[in-house]
Amino acid sequence: MNQPSKALPWTIGLGLLLFLLCLALAFVYAGLNSRAAHHRRMPVYAQVGDFTLTNQSCAAVSLADLHGRVWVADIIFTRCAGPCLTMSRQMKELQTAFPPESRARLVSLTTDPDFDTPPVLLKYAERFGADTNRWMFLTGTRNQIGALAAGSLKLSAVGIKPADRVSPDDLFVHSTIFVVVDKPGRLRGVFQTAGEGVSWPIEKRKILAAVRQLEREE
Repeated sequence: MNQPSKALPWTIGLGLLLFLLCLALAFVYAGLNSRAAHHRRMPVYAQVGDFTLTNQSCAAVSLADLHGRVWVADIIFTRCAGPCLTMSRQMKELQTAFPPESRARLVSLTTDPDFDTPPVLLKYAERFGADTNRWMFLTGTRNQIGALAAGSLKLSAVGIKPADRVSPDDLFVHSTIFVVVDKPGRLRGVFQTAGEGVSWPIEKRKILAAVRQLEREE
């Protein structure tokens, strides 16, 4: 009569062990599914059209020069007294956060090419501690910049009429997003950097994760 009661603790222990094993497997399975889901959450928005612009060193830069690299892009202008300063500091944070082995690049387009000549862009790059081997500043004609910014990267910029300007440097209203382009030159990610409810530390982690994921893609 006492035999079943002696075996009971062993049975409970075995059941508990099996339960913990199943729980661990469930966590592993959930993690794998989560990573797979994250991969699926990066659609292809558009193919970036071919372009040739001029960087801060007066060198030509084309889409072919960025082929095989993941890159993060934004649109700014050096006379901007508003969000551009914050965006450039955020770009600098990304530059610092990239691991040494990363081949990713940062690209800042100017929406004010009449003023933002290569020497002006170089001075701006120096102001923000840009590693110009990794972070480039591009200018060109208005049509060239518009074709890349609005046509391919979905970065908008609209000039402000002189009568509506609150200061002499209040020249443009433009996007404050960062976009991520993959190695074949396709737009894959769009990230807010400012605005109500936007947390830059969270968005920064998302951008870095997207870059890591896209760098692993063949």
